[in-house]
Amino acid sequence: MSRIGKQPVPIPDKVKVDIKDHTVHVEGPKGKVTKTFAPVVKISVADKKVIVAPTEDTSRFAKAMYGTARSVIAGMVKGVSLGYAKELEIQGVGFKANLKGKQLDLALGYSHPILMDIPDGIKVTVTDQTKLKVEGADKQLVGAVTAEIRSYYPPEPYKGKGVRIVGERVRRKEGKTVA
Repeated sequence: MSRIGKQPVPIPDKVKVDIKDHTVHVEGPKGKVTKTFAPVVKISVADKKVIVAPTEDTSRFAKAMYGTARSVIAGMVKGVSLGYAKELEIQGVGFKANLKGKQLDLALGYSHPILMDIPDGIKVTVTDQTKLKVEGADKQLVGAVTAEIRSYYPPEPYKGKGVRIVGERVRRKEGKTVA
């Protein structure tokens, strides 16, 4: 049995949690998040706490999923109350980013600019044309958007140019030497 799954998730004052069938809707000051869980877990709300338990089915999957469901619900509650953020930095001569409405315009050394649509629920801030901040209430969506931006030009090991997550360490390689 999961030790994490046994702990109830406390609900802060400004957060509202609704459960219909196996779908959990969490709403707070930073936004709304909705997730659907497998029918092998029972989710209920009692006195400002979300309680997750496995159903009578004692399969290995049910035991694993109720700890996972509790952890995801805790992340949803944290996301709508505090929010999640990831920072990116662009390194390289002529590499820059601009925001055009709901589109991110990236100039990453290709012959064409890269235009990326920003999904609903995500806020992207660009400072100095080389520093980006991706914010939102859904942890998974913030990570996915950050990974997509990074995937357009991952940092390369010889000169270190590219899009990197702040704090990411890139192992540098020595270039060719003349004998």
